[in-house]
Order: sequence, then C-alpha cells, then structure tokens
Amino acid sequence: MELQLKKTAVSRSWILLEQDGSGAILDVDKYAIMRMVDIHARDLRILDPLLSYPSTILGREKVIVLNLEHIKAIITAEKVFLRDPMDDDVVPIVEELRRRLPKSTGDEEPCEGEDNEFPFEFRALEVALEAICSFLDARTIELETAAYPALDELTSQISSRNLDRVRKLKSAMTRLTNRVQKIRDELENLLDDDDDMADLYLSKKLANLSSPASSFGAPNWLLSSPNPDSKIHRSSKASSTATSLQVENDVEELEMLLEAYFTQIDGTLNKLNTLREYIDDTEDYINIQLDSHRNQLIQLELFLSLGTVSLSIFSLVGAIFGMNIPYTWKDGHGYMFKWVVMLGGMVCASLFLSIVTYARRKGLVGS
Repeated sequence: MELQLKKTAVSRSWILLEQDGSGAILDVDKYAIMRMVDIHARDLRILDPLLSYPSTILGREKVIVLNLEHIKAIITAEKVFLRDPMDDDVVPIVEELRRRLPKSTGDEEPCEGEDNEFPFEFRALEVALEAICSFLDARTIELETAAYPALDELTSQISSRNLDRVRKLKSAMTRLTNRVQKIRDELENLLDDDDDMADLYLSKKLANLSSPASSFGAPNWLLSSPNPDSKIHRSSKASSTATSLQVENDVEELEMLLEAYFTQIDGTLNKLNTLREYIDDTEDYINIQLDSHRNQLIQLELFLSLGTVSLSIFSLVGAIFGMNIPYTWKDGHGYMFKWVVMLGGMVCASLFLSIVTYARRKGLVGS
C-alpha cells in the first residue's frame, strides 16, 4: 500500500520550466495540467507512467506531446512541463534544459553545438532528443561490454552457468532493441511527413494568431511558413516565390535537426544488430559443437551395440556347451575347450570389424 501511494505521488510530480530557465516543482493532477495547458485528455494519457504507450512525438495546435522512454514532457511555445523531475534519469535533462533554454545575449558566446536561432520549442525538443539518444547509446555500450566477454567465455566452455548468463543478456538486448527501434521509427515517421513537422512550429502558430496580417520585425524562423496552406502564405501572394524558398529552408532546418538524432539512434540500432549477429553466430557455433558431440555419442552407441551383438554370439556358443544335457562326444575331448574359445573369439572379432568397415564405407560413422 505504501509503495502504491509512492507511485501515485510520483505520477503527479511535474516541473515547469520557463523561457529564462527558471523552474518550479508542481504537484498537480492531470485536470490541473489540462487547465494550465490546452491539451486533450487522450494526449495527456500518453504521458501516464502507469500506462504503456510507445514512444511518441505529437504536434498539436498549441503543444508538443513528448513521450520518449522516461522523458515525458509537454512543450509549449513558452514553457516546458516535464514529468517526474526527481527521477535519477530525468535530473540531468532538467539541468540541461535550464542551461540551454534561455537565449544567449549579445555579450555571451553560444554554447558549442547550440543553435540560438531555433524557437523555444525546438531547443526543448533538441535537449530531449539528445538526452534519449545518449541514454540508449550508453545502455547499448554497457550491454556490449557485458555481452562480448560472456559470449567468448561460452564459446570456450559450454556450461549451464554461461548459457544462463548469455540467455539473460540476450533477453536484455531484445528489450533494448525494441526500445531503440520505437524511437527510430517515430523519428522516421516524423521525417517522412512534412505536415507532422509543420505541426511542431508552435511559435509560428502563436505569431500567426497574434498578428496574422503582418510579419515585420519577426525572427527569421517566423518569416517562413511550414506548409503552403498557412495564413502567411495565403496573405503574401506577391512574394510567393520567396516565401516558398523560406518554407523549404524552414522545414529543412527542422528536418536536419531530426536527421541528426535519427542518424545517432540508427547507429545505436546498428550496434545492437551487430551484437545480435554475433550472438546468432555464437549460437550456430555452439549448435555445431553440440551436433558434433551428439554424433560422437551416436557412434559410441553404435560401437557398443556392435560389440554387444558380437559378444552375444560368443555367449551363445558358451551357452550351448554349458547346457546340462548328457552326451558322450565330450568325453575324452577336454583339449577342445581352448579351441572353441579361440575360434569363437576370432569369429566374433571378425564380425565386429566387418560391420564397422561396412559402416565406414557407407559413411555411417566417421573415419
């Protein structure tokens, strides 16, 4: 009961990060979040940690719903709501958001790899994508570090302990591969649809609502439209060629951002596929070894069966002479015992060798 209450308390915990990087911890339920952010209940349900939903990046009218493993966030044009900020895996993301969300002033040098021309929601999205890609890549490296020595040890010595160890590692690899594959598929689907990428331009939607007839004085990323049917595009027919060029460049910027992390997550997936191939090769090698041992046991069983057949013939001769039936021809012929034994043994040995030679000639046993 205490554990259930703890989970419920954690599921209500959020952190609100503003544009200047300042934040506040919120202990609110989903209804309060729905009042603070214009979001549907079905979209908020995606972020419920007690429900299992695949990795998702959804662009809505005023928010971006982000569900990437442990990163469950709601991004608006001005704020970021992040669930479970006290979680060990989420704390570094909160610190990174505090550092990178504020735009640098003219006297400050931008951080390496940081593009301050991006709108607020893109900077938040970039932090989330970078965090999840780095997290999954670190888990992959840990798995590789443990898996390759275990596979080499299993190859050198097949034992129950090594087999169980590799089995657990393979299960962990399968689960991790599925997680990485979901992230990759979501990014790929997003890259394949320009309309979905256009839905992520929250700042532009907000600017269109506030001043739909004019875009003077707006930043470069606000001057372009993410799709040809937007209000700005329809209201600027005189400069359609220039606007179209800006549309392409704007969507291309977001596409390049997503492609960078798509390439990174695809590289992680390739590492896992390489590890899977190594595991499959190891399994094939072990199966070959086991088949070889099984064939050796079959050959041994065949030789034992042949020896048993040969000895049974020799036993038959001994049984005939050992029967308690009176007959006269054995009287005075005691010297025949050794000849019967020797001849019987030679016949049985010849029969055994003949059968083995025939089996080898037919390829039934190894040479």
